[in-house]
Amino acid sequence: MEIRIEKTKNPKIKPDEDNLAFGKIFTDHMFIMDYEEGKGWYDPRIVPFGPIEVLPSLSTFHYGQAVFEGMKAYKNPDGKVLLFRPEENMKRLNQSNERMCMPPIDEEFCLEAIKTLVDLDRDWVPAAEGTALYIRPFIIATDPVLRLKPSSSYKFMIILSPVGAYYPQGINPVDIYVETEYVRAVPGGTGYAKASANYAASMIAQAKAEEKGYVQVLWLNGNYVQEVGSMNVFFKIAGEIITPELDGSILPGVTRDSVIKLLQSWDLPVVERKITIDEIYEAAEAGQLEEAFGTGTAAVISPVGGLDWQGRIIKINEGKMGELSAKIYDTLTGIQTGKIEDPFGWVVEI
Repeated sequence: MEIRIEKTKNPKIKPDEDNLAFGKIFTDHMFIMDYEEGKGWYDPRIVPFGPIEVLPSLSTFHYGQAVFEGMKAYKNPDGKVLLFRPEENMKRLNQSNERMCMPPIDEEFCLEAIKTLVDLDRDWVPAAEGTALYIRPFIIATDPVLRLKPSSSYKFMIILSPVGAYYPQGINPVDIYVETEYVRAVPGGTGYAKASANYAASMIAQAKAEEKGYVQVLWLNGNYVQEVGSMNVFFKIAGEIITPELDGSILPGVTRDSVIKLLQSWDLPVVERKITIDEIYEAAEAGQLEEAFGTGTAAVISPVGGLDWQGRIIKINEGKMGELSAKIYDTLTGIQTGKIEDPFGWVVEI
């Protein structure tokens, strides 16, 4: 398929790179492609960013068939625009599609669509330290029918947003509330899919945590640790780095996988296994909990400075960013922005 391009006649004024919020400003263009059962995906096009007209009976409003991805484009010191492991995001999007009974995409074609759109709006890729162009591909069900069944029509869209730090405090450690009342996901559910409904279900716990003065939530399944908000989580205990195994309830993060491969390349002991909140607190009491950090596209690395579990509060590394967390952050962001060598072949130039 050939991508039809309609350029905007009213370019926007680009924002100040030193004062970018996250996900509030969008570029001049967006990508749209439609799907109909029996016809497949068709009419790929790039058009000026703006509203789309839909009916109030749109099935995604009522039955929640919607999935998305999150990735970034970076500007290197020479002004080249780079993507980080974008093929992994397209692969994961299809995993989400399968779980949510949605049609698969052609991963290579949709990656080409991302490259074409980013290239068209490349002047929007910020160059300031800690900034990037956030890329949001997503798919919504578009049947205008109130009936509980997989939709027969869909829209695949991509929008772009120049962004700064995800958290207001930047790379500084965050204190986290351990959620014990609500459950994010269980094996057999949709936890491993990047489905919009998963995030809606997490908002009540997030709101509760914020009322208590915490930035993020650590989710549990029973006593087993799952994720930190929208991030995977790692704990360094007595020199060993542990991250919860992918049991079907945890999102298989691209950054998570990159961190594991990075640690392995440094010959550091990293394991994927079940870990309980009790084990973490016992390690803290024994002086063996050395570091904890979350990983994700938005924040890259987010150090954990402390945990509050049922009123039991512990500090991790005296609430400071750990040496390993800093090394991972510097290395990953260095690779992503082309400032240091990429020995893994992760970076794709546009």
